[in-house]
Amino acid sequence: MRNKSEKFIELANKRTNRAIKDLRLIANLANPRNYDYSEAQAKKITKALQAELDNVKSAFDSQKGGSCEEFSL
Repeated sequence: MRNKSEKFIELANKRTNRAIKDLRLIANLANPRNYDYSEAQAKKITKALQAELDNVKSAFDSQKGGSCEEFSL
């Protein structure tokens, strides 16, 4: 049976790498040769991502959960 630290490391590695991969995919949306988007849409995306990153930081600082809001343009 794994202890809590080993489980944390395993899940943190998987989830962090998946989040980084997804962020890189979102960054691909910024290519104007492939996509049309407004400045307002771009700001809404970056604002939502920053807010969620702030929630993650806060959760680690205070050891409490963040919000569960789903993003939509």
